[in-house]
Amino acid sequence: MVGELGLSDREVKRAGVLEELACGRLRQRCASELLGVSPRQVKRLVSAYRRYGPASVRSKKRGQPSNRRYADTLREQVLALEAERYQGFGPTLLAEYLAHEHAIVLSVETLRQWLIQAGRWKAKSKRKNVHRPRDRRPRFGELVQID
Repeated sequence: MVGELGLSDREVKRAGVLEELACGRLRQRCASELLGVSPRQVKRLVSAYRRYGPASVRSKKRGQPSNRRYADTLREQVLALEAERYQGFGPTLLAEYLAHEHAIVLSVETLRQWLIQAGRWKAKSKRKNVHRPRDRRPRFGELVQID
């Protein structure tokens, strides 16, 4: 049943400890040390485990957007500014200009991710640097002398 819920390794371990505690094979103090939480938290966890089973240890925020994410309107505003005024800027320079000119302070990594998702920036590993190989000299070891 645990595999069907899509639990992480940490959640599977937590469910196992709570099962042992619910069956009486483990003491509350020992369970709190194994889980790294206080005995009071263990009491709360085991009551939820008894009520809902292994599903109680699964994170309730899984699949939900983060509370710390930036608003979509800010993202659209930044991408519009980049398109009209700062086209071709890299994430670092764009972050500096947004902070200085528009008082929009964002991390370089956030801007880089937004630009990649919008298709306006490629990671260095994805860029194609096509260099034509240099012409070989007629004789081995010959160099061009420029004076």
